[in-house]
Amino acid sequence: MRRWRLVAPAAVLAMLSTGCNPTVRYRVLSLFFDGVPPPVAAESAAAPGAAPAAAASTQVAYREHGPYAAHLCNACHDPSAFNSLVVPKEQLCFQCHDLKLDKKYIHGPLASGGCVACHDPHSSQYPYLLVSASDTFCFYCHGREAVAAVGAHGGIVDQCTTCHNPHMSDKRYLLR
Repeated sequence: MRRWRLVAPAAVLAMLSTGCNPTVRYRVLSLFFDGVPPPVAAESAAAPGAAPAAAASTQVAYREHGPYAAHLCNACHDPSAFNSLVVPKEQLCFQCHDLKLDKKYIHGPLASGGCVACHDPHSSQYPYLLVSASDTFCFYCHGREAVAAVGAHGGIVDQCTTCHNPHMSDKRYLLR
């Protein structure tokens, strides 16, 4: 029983000190706990259609957002206010990313400042810091059956972004 009084605080301290880096977090947690799943291997971003990296690999090619990678947390977070954001969430990405919303049609999440609906603000194993794989990504919000029912989609096996711009377009349905 006395041993757990020492191990438990050490484990909690180790988890808190790992930060948000998935690889470091895996290494530290696996020291204390059996069965910690390794991070999932990233898809290869070398070329379109390239085969994904081996799933059994524990070396993950994470992409990191510039300020996060440089440990510039204060670019987005206000440490004096319990790590709240420096501006409202809807305005945060526009502090650095200059996206002119000058097209006729703007994707809903972008129009409302909800960039994190599609992008992870820290790191991701997917290109463009997407929150999931791009081949099924759009179906988190857009129903697969509803999309398939549209006649123009008949027999198409390409990714949605082959024909649709994920941010904005002057053409209806965000067509390219």
